[in-house]
Amino acid sequence: MKIKARFAPSPTGLLHIGNIRTAIIVWLFTRKNDGDFMLRIDDTDKERSKDEYTEQLKLDLKWLGLDWDDYAHQRDRTDRYAELIQKLKDDDRLYPCYETAEELSLKRKSLLSRGLPPIYDRGALKLTESEIKDYEAQGRKPHWRFKLNDGVIEWDDLVRGKVSFDAKDMSDPVLIRENGSPLYHLCSVIDDMDFNITHIIRGEDHVANTACHLQMFEALGADRPHCAHTSMIAGADGEKLAKRLGSLSIKTLREDSGIEPMAIVSLLSRLGTSDPMDAVMNLDEAVANFDFAKFSRNMPKFDEDELWRLNAKILRDTPFADVKARLEDMGLENVDESFWNAVRGNLVKLPDITEWWHVAKGPVTPVIEDRDYADLLAETLPDGNLTPESWQVWLQQIKSRTDRKGKQLFMPIRLALTGMEHGPELPNLLPLIGRKRILERLKAA
Repeated sequence: MKIKARFAPSPTGLLHIGNIRTAIIVWLFTRKNDGDFMLRIDDTDKERSKDEYTEQLKLDLKWLGLDWDDYAHQRDRTDRYAELIQKLKDDDRLYPCYETAEELSLKRKSLLSRGLPPIYDRGALKLTESEIKDYEAQGRKPHWRFKLNDGVIEWDDLVRGKVSFDAKDMSDPVLIRENGSPLYHLCSVIDDMDFNITHIIRGEDHVANTACHLQMFEALGADRPHCAHTSMIAGADGEKLAKRLGSLSIKTLREDSGIEPMAIVSLLSRLGTSDPMDAVMNLDEAVANFDFAKFSRNMPKFDEDELWRLNAKILRDTPFADVKARLEDMGLENVDESFWNAVRGNLVKLPDITEWWHVAKGPVTPVIEDRDYADLLAETLPDGNLTPESWQVWLQQIKSRTDRKGKQLFMPIRLALTGMEHGPELPNLLPLIGRKRILERLKAA
């Protein structure tokens, strides 16, 4: 059977670093194995699901280059869910429960106070017909639980290795709310079955859910999928990365930050693996490098500084042809390949290039602390069109007339030409600024 995996976000907010990491891993896995990547919108929560979030997450995925082969909305599949819910009821795998939230809370507290795990006691299975009628007469509507079969539930996880749960240590999961709407667990299993999902890849916070889901697959007569549970991500403080960090939404990174999409792919495809944290220039390279065997169970730390470091590395290795159109869109139509090659090593994000364009073309406020030295620089500047080789010629002329060396020699030149203490290599800057501008800056009052 052809490998097929899905990314199944709920459109209740913006995609963030945590869930886009899952999307990247799923996509890389399917492409590495010539499989299909499915985008499934888990929008059964009608109150919180918004079409605007669906559109944003599509834009995010396309920006990252993550295309999909299959697409579905859960909201369009309610008839199918109802059909299989009835099957589970007929097979006595779904049973109605009438406890209120307060009553369930009291049961849990009572168990915990006695040092016992807060496992549901299946009290609903002991109700008489008379008791059920009394509850319904009170206006109570049941929620429905899935009855777990006794025994050990185990699987070979692609990241965690052998995983095992004993069903007697687990509560029967609630699959249907009091209002009759099915919960994520059941809809997800039905979708995975119907869309022939062979591999379920998600965060380790779903490990216990997976144990229940595997029994649901069996109850519905479906084959078990393979499973992989990746570690969660920690923030710089070591705490689990919060979904509420809006500054790390992919929309913000895409629209406002200047981050290159491959910087995100580079970091998140290697985070938590044995690979060194290095930039990949394209998705083909990321696909070729992907292997679940490299993933660790340890919680890796997300470092935003690392993301910017990778961003700078990607720009440094990007050829001019790949950014030419983007520079033109930024209003920098006159930037040529020589300028790009001279300054790209000093860019953290692409918009930084405008700063170096102004440094080269002006206006610039020179910093001249020694008027005599500035006059000497102007006097010894080589004639004609300047090239990177003109730098050494100029230095030799200066050295022959002064005893300056090291920082005392070149820093006043940088300050006079750019007004800054850092920047592209001076040999590369000379031809970009040009002899006329250099003389004007050296002679500035």
